[in-house]
Amino acid sequence: MKVAALTMVYRDYWALARWYAHHAAQLGADSLYVVAHGADPRIAEICPGASVITIPRDDLTAFDRRRGEMLNAFQAGLHRMYDWVIRTDADELLLWDPALYGGLAETLAAQEDVPVVTALGFDLVAQADDPPAGPLFARRRNLCFSGHYSKAVAARRPVAFALHGTQVAARRLETFPFTMPRGLYLAHLKYADPEALERAVAVRMAVAGGTEGGLPGDGWRAADADAARFLADFAEKPVKPWDKAETRAWETLRIKPARLEKHAVIKTRALKFPHRTVLPDRFAALCPDVD
Repeated sequence: MKVAALTMVYRDYWALARWYAHHAAQLGADSLYVVAHGADPRIAEICPGASVITIPRDDLTAFDRRRGEMLNAFQAGLHRMYDWVIRTDADELLLWDPALYGGLAETLAAQEDVPVVTALGFDLVAQADDPPAGPLFARRRNLCFSGHYSKAVAARRPVAFALHGTQVAARRLETFPFTMPRGLYLAHLKYADPEALERAVAVRMAVAGGTEGGLPGDGWRAADADAARFLADFAEKPVKPWDKAETRAWETLRIKPARLEKHAVIKTRALKFPHRTVLPDRFAALCPDVD
């Protein structure tokens, strides 16, 4: 079985290095496709052996819509050569539970007759007492599950991803299957490194402050305040054991997806949970050390 992974990036080097190391270890560098939003030689340096495709960054009009349409078309083309195509942002890693699966390809192969899989998402958050070095999931273990980041992440055939879900023909909106396999996770790394977060916030605010039409909204214009609010809320959450937190999140989000008639999109409900948890030791070796 052949699996490809696709992402798009602009200057998020810390996250991209981990996206590349993680997915290259599982799929091989030659099955990774990185869309560079603007010419940037550092991306090829970070991702040796991957295919790097550069697109212009001279016009950010309708940024999200045009980006989504381009990635959907590229993803559809990759399906001519691959059985599954994974698509995440550069600060998102697709994980599996080592207690259930032997690797990423094995996880996808187990999803028989499923057109799209949605992963249970979580925000990985750096703490002051985290170890200074080591594999990512050995030194960054504090997290909270997120309906917002429980996204459609991989497809068996050409489909359009939109609004963190799957876009389908309107006539199929009520019948298209929604599948969130147990033990498949999307780790969102936005808050996993304070210095990388500071740089990402600056980029988002600069983009949202442009003069073109259709730019990202308040979440990017006030990205600094948004990040500070998230971290303050996270610090106040009580800690729940992984088994209880993961079970509650999965059992809540795997059912009753949102089916948005306006956009013909099926997606996870954007629910929040009042607690946080700690990643078990068995995940520690999943992402190679790139420091």
